[in-house]
Amino acid sequence: YSAERRRIRTAGSSSDGTADSDDSAEPEKADSGSHSDPTVRSSARLTRTSLRLSQSSHGKIPPEGGRSTHISKYHSSQSRNAPPDVKQVAERDESPPRTPTGNAPSSESDIDISSPNASHDEGAAKDQKDSGSDPSHRPKRRRFHESYNFNMKCPTPGCNSLGHLTGKHERHFSISGCPLYHNLSADECKVKATERDKQEEERNQSQNEDNRHATRHQAPTARQVRYKEKVQEMRKRRDVGLTKEQKEKYMEHRQTHGTSREPLLENITSEYDLELFRKAQARASEDLEKLRMQGQITEGSNMIKTIVFGRFELDTWYHSPYPEEYARLGRLYVCEFCLKYMKSQTILRRHMAKCVWKHPPGDEVYRKGAISVFEVDGKKNKIYCQNLCLLAKLFLDHKTLYYDVEPFLFYVMTEADNTGCHLVGYFSKVIVSQSTSCILNSFLNYNVSCILTMPQYMRQGYGKMLIDFSYLLSKVEEKVGSPERPLSDLGLISYRSYWKEVLLRYMYNFQGKEISIKEISQETAVNPVDIVSTLQSLQMLKYWKGKHLVLKRQDLIDEWKAKETKRGTNKTIDPGSLKWTPPKGT
Repeated sequence: YSAERRRIRTAGSSSDGTADSDDSAEPEKADSGSHSDPTVRSSARLTRTSLRLSQSSHGKIPPEGGRSTHISKYHSSQSRNAPPDVKQVAERDESPPRTPTGNAPSSESDIDISSPNASHDEGAAKDQKDSGSDPSHRPKRRRFHESYNFNMKCPTPGCNSLGHLTGKHERHFSISGCPLYHNLSADECKVKATERDKQEEERNQSQNEDNRHATRHQAPTARQVRYKEKVQEMRKRRDVGLTKEQKEKYMEHRQTHGTSREPLLENITSEYDLELFRKAQARASEDLEKLRMQGQITEGSNMIKTIVFGRFELDTWYHSPYPEEYARLGRLYVCEFCLKYMKSQTILRRHMAKCVWKHPPGDEVYRKGAISVFEVDGKKNKIYCQNLCLLAKLFLDHKTLYYDVEPFLFYVMTEADNTGCHLVGYFSKVIVSQSTSCILNSFLNYNVSCILTMPQYMRQGYGKMLIDFSYLLSKVEEKVGSPERPLSDLGLISYRSYWKEVLLRYMYNFQGKEISIKEISQETAVNPVDIVSTLQSLQMLKYWKGKHLVLKRQDLIDEWKAKETKRGTNKTIDPGSLKWTPPKGT
């Protein structure tokens, strides 16, 4: 076998005299090469390549007359006459060397000696050999879903972490993106995502057409009017109450899954409002996913998830800069009277047994029924105000000041019972010095720096009471006030609702023929800029014949009056119950 192969090699190399030195060692290794380690053949081939490159650099071998020509002659002249087993051996010998894993080497370790652009330096070939053997120089494989850690899984019981609420991702690792938690399947989420994209595209197209022909003060288009009528009709058609079967179904779902699943939301509100809520959930989940992909949100980060506050356990919304030894616990225990934070339930219980505080420090400036407001000076009660700011940051996104509380006054609203005065919410305002008072009185006369209603008291009217109280203080100071920007999402909604009620109440009581924005501002203490923006949103401000006109829309006034009568006067501020004089320097 070896002798026969040697004769074939000699016949094949007789056309080129320079090939003898290259192939002289090949016959002795041919028989053992099939059983030896593949890396030996690879190194031998690289050595022969280096020798051939060095010879070609001295002009012994033409650029195009190398091994490729020799191989083509061998295959054309000898393959027909050679036995089948010899042809198989030759073809296997000429195939690219294999790596220890059994795969062909990467492009970095392959050397094409037949290419005219190959390097003619023996050192370059040696470098290529070294780079091919060094794993650090090999091209990195692209890992599947690099950002995903497959050791993580969704905390929802029974969920396999597949699918996403947005319908745009294959996996999820949080409740916000879990289809099962929202009583949906992964396929349903994809279908809803397609429908949302289609609606968004149609809406953008229609807005572009409207903007093309829009003027500065244009009335609602026919499409907008039809859409508004459609929404009103959908809201009127919704069921007033749940049937007995639906109530039983909802109770069974809640008893089966508890808090591990979202409650059933069908027939609770109109289909239009439910769809808006679903869109908001998907958008929030997509924003959280983007933050997680960017590394701004990581699993297991030092963030307080819940706080125990009085008889409530509250889920937090944002990060607050508590000390690290407290933040890494995940759950914080806070005294609802002095706002001191602790690490465990035992420490909180011992603290409550000896805590003498039953209301915030400072002066009580307002009381009506169970509602009280305390004025707390940040300079006199620094620790309490710092703890209040840290607590507020858990539920506010735009708050930036936590420890520099001395220039602020805090107005803390509480609700009293037989155990003490429980924190409802608060707002803060800057103590303005005499030197800067004239500057802020012009336009930037902020009457609120930060405002918060505790989550357990939201949607009960306390937020509007805090806003109304801040404007009541501005009236006593004979100033026009406005909240400091930027406002949080919930704060912006609350202020817009308050400004709307103030203007509609003023319109309801107004009996004259001509109205002035300046007069409205002086009577309500609302900044004229806020009044104009609210009138524009209510479509009560028009531009006609070079003048701005305020329209008295009776339909909005009647709707507000009906809601006011139904709501009652329990959650309103009584100016007669205020016992307060402006601090010096304001």
